[in-house]
Amino acid sequence: MAESEQDPPKDASSEDENTVSEDLEELTEKVTEHFDPKGMMTPRSSTELPTDPENAVESERIPISEELMNNSVGGNESPAKASNRDDQQKETVFEDVDSISAERHLPPPTPDHETYSAEYREITQHNEIGDQKEDQFEQVKPEFQGPAPTPTNDQLQSSPENLLEMERAMVSQKSGQLTKDDLGLVNVRKDGQGLLDSAPPRLVSDIFCQDETIHQDVCLCAVAVGADNPMGKCPPDTSLVDTAICDTVFEEHSYMKQNSLNLVWSFGINQNTPVHALHIDNRRLILYASSHTAVMNNFSITRQHHFQGHSSPISCIAVCGNRRWVATADQSQESLVIVWDTFSGIPVQTLFDCHPEGGVGALAISHDAKYLATVGTGAVQRVSIWDWSSENIGSLCNVELSPAFGPQTFIAFNPEDNTELLSNNKTEIVFYSWKGNQVDFASPVLTDKTFNKIVGLYSQSVFHLVPSQVLTATSAGNLVIWATEVTTQLQLDAVKQYKKRPFKLVNLQNDSITVVTVTDRYIVTCDVKGCIRFYDEELCLLNWYSNLNLGPIRSISFSSQPAPKANEKTAYPSECTINAQQFVVRNFVVATFDATVAHVTGDGCKLEMLLQEHSGALHAIACHPSQSLICMGSYCGLLKVWDYEKKKPVCSRLFGTGNYIQCMTYNKAGSLLGVGLTDGCVHILDALSLNDEHSEPFQYAKDAITDIAFSHDSSYLATVDSKTTVTVFNFLKGSWMYLGRQNAHFKPIKSLMFGMYLDSDQPRLLSLGEDRVLVEYDLANSTGDDLRILSSDRIEQSALPTCMAWYPPITKESFIIMANSQYKLKLYNATTRMCRKTVLSPIYGSPLRKIEILPFSNSNEPKFGYLAYITDNKVGLQTLPLDGNPHKSCAFICHGSMVSNVACSYDGCYIFTAGGDDCTVHMWKVDLKAHEAATALGGKDLIPFYGLLEGGRDGELFREMENYFYYSQLRYQRISTMETREVSPQIPLQEIPFMMRALAFYPTEKEIEDMLNEVKFSKYVDTGKYVTDIDLGEFIKLYINHRPAFGISASEMQHTFDVLGYENDNGEKAIGLGELLQLLQTRGECLSEEEIAESLSTLLGLNPEGGSSEFDAFDAKEASKLLNQQLPQEITSELFTYDILGFPCNLSASPCADMMPMPAAPLTEMQKEKWSQSQKTF
Repeated sequence: MAESEQDPPKDASSEDENTVSEDLEELTEKVTEHFDPKGMMTPRSSTELPTDPENAVESERIPISEELMNNSVGGNESPAKASNRDDQQKETVFEDVDSISAERHLPPPTPDHETYSAEYREITQHNEIGDQKEDQFEQVKPEFQGPAPTPTNDQLQSSPENLLEMERAMVSQKSGQLTKDDLGLVNVRKDGQGLLDSAPPRLVSDIFCQDETIHQDVCLCAVAVGADNPMGKCPPDTSLVDTAICDTVFEEHSYMKQNSLNLVWSFGINQNTPVHALHIDNRRLILYASSHTAVMNNFSITRQHHFQGHSSPISCIAVCGNRRWVATADQSQESLVIVWDTFSGIPVQTLFDCHPEGGVGALAISHDAKYLATVGTGAVQRVSIWDWSSENIGSLCNVELSPAFGPQTFIAFNPEDNTELLSNNKTEIVFYSWKGNQVDFASPVLTDKTFNKIVGLYSQSVFHLVPSQVLTATSAGNLVIWATEVTTQLQLDAVKQYKKRPFKLVNLQNDSITVVTVTDRYIVTCDVKGCIRFYDEELCLLNWYSNLNLGPIRSISFSSQPAPKANEKTAYPSECTINAQQFVVRNFVVATFDATVAHVTGDGCKLEMLLQEHSGALHAIACHPSQSLICMGSYCGLLKVWDYEKKKPVCSRLFGTGNYIQCMTYNKAGSLLGVGLTDGCVHILDALSLNDEHSEPFQYAKDAITDIAFSHDSSYLATVDSKTTVTVFNFLKGSWMYLGRQNAHFKPIKSLMFGMYLDSDQPRLLSLGEDRVLVEYDLANSTGDDLRILSSDRIEQSALPTCMAWYPPITKESFIIMANSQYKLKLYNATTRMCRKTVLSPIYGSPLRKIEILPFSNSNEPKFGYLAYITDNKVGLQTLPLDGNPHKSCAFICHGSMVSNVACSYDGCYIFTAGGDDCTVHMWKVDLKAHEAATALGGKDLIPFYGLLEGGRDGELFREMENYFYYSQLRYQRISTMETREVSPQIPLQEIPFMMRALAFYPTEKEIEDMLNEVKFSKYVDTGKYVTDIDLGEFIKLYINHRPAFGISASEMQHTFDVLGYENDNGEKAIGLGELLQLLQTRGECLSEEEIAESLSTLLGLNPEGGSSEFDAFDAKEASKLLNQQLPQEITSELFTYDILGFPCNLSASPCADMMPMPAAPLTEMQKEKWSQSQKTF
């Protein structure tokens, strides 16, 4: 052995320690024989030629120049040595960052001169000279600081992996299964034999993945199977992260959630994020992103675990070397980065506002899981390094990149040195080196003129197995080799490793390379044709997979479980070399750009399709009316039916190119499936085989079919296209026939539904449009090509309707429930179209976009029901009957960007949401007990409504409401009467408008009519009598449900002037005074000339009495004279909004800053009259 090599101390009294020493000597011999002083493997002999594994045709080795060989390590070796090298390569290797750190601080072993060639000795001498010069350079210029060295053991104690390693060594002293020598090498003993070897950190298998070890703790637990003294129980205050093992996250209790809606399954995948293999043992466990959720999918037990913490789509996913720690990031305004423990499923660290300028565009985690690197997406990109495992707030260091570099989309750590990174986009690559809070970087220039070859666009980069070299794949099928710049000062080269230059351009193939990575001792490339190629460190082709029938590959990830050693029982493919040895490779997972994920088993070359999801926008979903089936259709033309209970696909159909599926529905019997496409085609399919029932699809529309519905008896099928037209098909004489089309709306149709008449089972068809019109069609009297209209009713005055549904039979009266853009839910009588009830809808960021009634259970006379709804990006549950109680509704973020559709299972146990452009569908389990428990926490009777009043039950608004309530009784009984007054807990209905105005809510005449009808007919169905008065509790509910959800908006005033006005000389929107007065007298709810004069004079403060009173008459003539003197002939939007109506001018920059709030404090008579007249005037 070399003199520089230190042997571990020996103790004659300890037999185990003697064994360790003997193993160490054996280890040192093997390291000396097969690895150079830097710890890298000797390359394959240049005399070997790659051959086709199947046809045994010899192929030419890609030549590597002598300069490239000098940057590598190796030389010629005998076939026997090569065979030994290959055998040892296939053995299990154990080592981690602690081991490497400890080894690097010892003198490197000297190679055996009898084993290595003269070329290798020359390279070794060259490296030793460089090391000596480097030492001299550091002595001459001690103040020079280059990149920080790889942290030592003491520096890495806070890292999760190193804490594990130290504890493994402690456990090994007791169990006898694991030992750790002075070089930091962990030896796993099996049947008395030690598996000893050394490798770079990236090639090391993790102890978590070995069959011999069960991992129970990130810091303390590592129990060897068969140990005599098993580890004691963890302390009672130990967290779940400390006690978790690899299966903890999939245990049954981990699915116990207390929410009303719980995410239980995700269909679909984010195609722009990689898929990572988390294989432990031989289980098929992968990690990928699905909209805003990271999904850990265990295909061995058909179970998913969801990492829910982001509110926007996940843009990046990164995993550490041992696959336990996972980092996810998004591109929202919060720009969150969350680190997860895959054993327990718990988020262990959250970094907020990492890149508020645009979110996180690229993410990487170091091999030892200690550091994170993020790249922002702002105009000036910022690269940040984070020590997430420490308590430090903020990043360790940052650097801003010039916009000339372009947006960097990929970043990676050097697995052997955390202080080195790289990032690239399609045209630029940047190398980094950091130490402390300083980051140095360089971007070498590479053009087609550099090597007189077409370079192509960069895809990915990876640190080469050869030290100081980097590989970059391009769209031209090339592999760019970057090496450290060669200058006269070799010492400076050793320090500034980030200064690299294009060393060589190697053309590997003609097809574009999309992925390049390194696993074990192989360089792996993937291309746009789905081909996977494996090369050795000399870029000698060893094997390839070209018959997987995959599309362009997005990512490839290899199992953390080492591949079994090749023997006579294994069936690995043969290497394309003369020896044609078995090509030992780990199992791996491949993901494509068309949302396909496949698992490849190295032993036997077995291909298994794990996921074949939608690669286009997914808007169409429909649940089977009597079975646990859901059908999904997307813009990629894929129609797929899933059994959502068994989590298995049932059948699928792929429509032709350009046939984008927009909507679909089952008939009530579940035997037919109607499908609408974006080109106007309508397909009627058999629900089981997905074959067409009609020989040719119907196409009477030229635009996209946006909605489709069957009647209850499957005799009619109606569709809606984007041009506001309803088309109806009729089933007659065993076939479907065209009935007619009708363009009954002048704005887009928001909802279409069939129903039944109360006195018969004949179907009825209704449509609701943005034109605020509800249309019913006369199906009975419609004939061929003549679809007739039965009725057309305007159901909204100012709000835009968004959706409608049939109210469930929990009342004696038949209702249609509608939602509008002003956050209201309204019940309309299905026959008279009268608005019978208005309540405040759930307010979760946006108005309700679609509503679905959950199917009932087997109860004969249900008293309660439930409503599922979606907003822009949330799904929620609402308890029926409606009363405005905010605690009866809940909502959860269901998709990161938007949700386009919702569907309910036939039994009401699940709700499905479609994410549209994110190509995903999420399955939510309904927990009604949890929902009712949350509702009960809000209180009973009027308690939930008191919370909606400014100040609550003890606030001034409630006291004013009480005072006005009794004042209304005095007013109704006349102020000047001498008769005995009757004090009552109720007031007549006629006083409701005056009470509302006194409380600063000024309803229109239509809204007053709706309020009076709501109270008047509230008990008519039960008692047959009208309600003529109202108590204080009912009035509070009426006030809360009918008043505007966010007050009056100044932006609405500005929009009115933008539509009706013109631009004056100052560039302001204005309306002439005469035109304004004419509009107020002729449009909407018209005002008389006297009412306009009274309102404007009161608003301008020209009437000291505050307008008309209950006793004196108002002089409109005198008021008109004053108005002509005070008002200009041109009214601008600012003048009308702030000077006339009195909106506050000192508005903050909040999103709702332009909302004039409802006043909580009591108003003076002048203020009340000004509020009243301003609302009425507008």
